Amino acid sequence: MAIPDYQTAMLPTLRVLADGKPHGRAAVTEAVADHFGLSDAERRELLPSGKMTVIRSRVGWAVSYMKQAGLISAPRRGVYQITERGRQVLARKLERIDVALLEEFEEFKAFRARSRTAVQDSPLPGPALGPSADDTTPEEALEHAYQQLRREVEAELLDQVKAAPPSFFERLVVDLLLQMGYGGSRQEAGSVIGGTGDGGIDGIINEDRLGLDVVYIQAKRWTEAVGRPEIQKFAGALQGHRAKKGVFITTSSFSRDAEDYAARIDSRIVLIDGRRLARLMYDHNVGVSRRVSYEVKQVDSDYFGEE
Repeated sequence: MAIPDYQTAMLPTLRVLADGKPHGRAAVTEAVADHFGLSDAERRELLPSGKMTVIRSRVGWAVSYMKQAGLISAPRRGVYQITERGRQVLARKLERIDVALLEEFEEFKAFRARSRTAVQDSPLPGPALGPSADDTTPEEALEHAYQQLRREVEAELLDQVKAAPPSFFERLVVDLLLQMGYGGSRQEAGSVIGGTGDGGIDGIINEDRLGLDVVYIQAKRWTEAVGRPEIQKFAGALQGHRAKKGVFITTSSFSRDAEDYAARIDSRIVLIDGRRLARLMYDHNVGVSRRVSYEVKQVDSDYFGEE
């Protein structure tokens, strides 16, 4: 059974509350998941942000919309209870509760009108983040839009790296590792070797500010997949420096043979392909700058519950 969209979750959510007792958010979510027979993997599935499960998000929006329509009340934060109007709706023996049905109630129509006005008055361009055609929640729509923008930036980043000269790429990988917290400053922690006679090592970086251990770097600005022979050469170079740790970074990919070999040898070699490189650059602000940020907030029910 697929995870239900938030509109499909409305009727089962209201039925969970049919006994008239207060129910906590987690218990409601679990009961709805049981109703749809969700597997453990489906119950654990996260939104793109990784901060909340999909089923909790969708039940949350189902509750939020039914609260606006007066079918549910929240006697305290994170606790929900059916109202008399909610009981009347259940008594109609409906097959589904959705936004179209909630539009019967003036409170919900007023809420939707306020939401549309707020979007129209916003200085930001673009469509409203209301329910979309595929029934994703507004929160999910925002997260999916973010992921799409991120993928586009990462693809552009990788194109730029591939077009740069090899010497720039070698400096880039040291900069990235510094931004990831290895060593301290470039003067303290990282250096680029490169050039002929480098012994298969393109850079070195201290694993910590004291320089107690060193990580060796190999950087290949390639278009074809990196095979096992290249990893073997790098492993040999590490042995020549009496080193145990290395990072092999490429703009392309690694063959399965190369990955298997790196996983089996004694030396610890981390393989970073082009796609992972672009993700790390994005996450650690290398080659990118912040354009705009949005802060998503929710109502603090505790504040309004104070005496």
